[in-house]
Amino acid sequence: MFGRLRTSFTRLAGSSHKPADGGRRDGRSPNLFEAAAAYVSACAEDDQEGVDEAATWVSPEALSFGVNELACRAVITLARERGQSPRTVARTLLGLPME
Repeated sequence: MFGRLRTSFTRLAGSSHKPADGGRRDGRSPNLFEAAAAYVSACAEDDQEGVDEAATWVSPEALSFGVNELACRAVITLARERGQSPRTVARTLLGLPME
């Protein structure tokens, strides 16, 4: 996933082209959370076109912030559902040993 992030950021940094409507059907520009949700869900579905498109909606910095916020919220939600600490859930999701 991090390789895809790096590739997308590199492409975005080298490209000044952005769709006028930000890729939305209703014509308004997506906010950073919409971009992060589209980006992460496309990564999860192995949809490179979706990843590339979402990466053009906001700046790389904004996308990074949105992905981080989404990750935090997801880990907190899973921790509550499982009755575990966020640290335990995060380490389990990443396949890391428990400390």
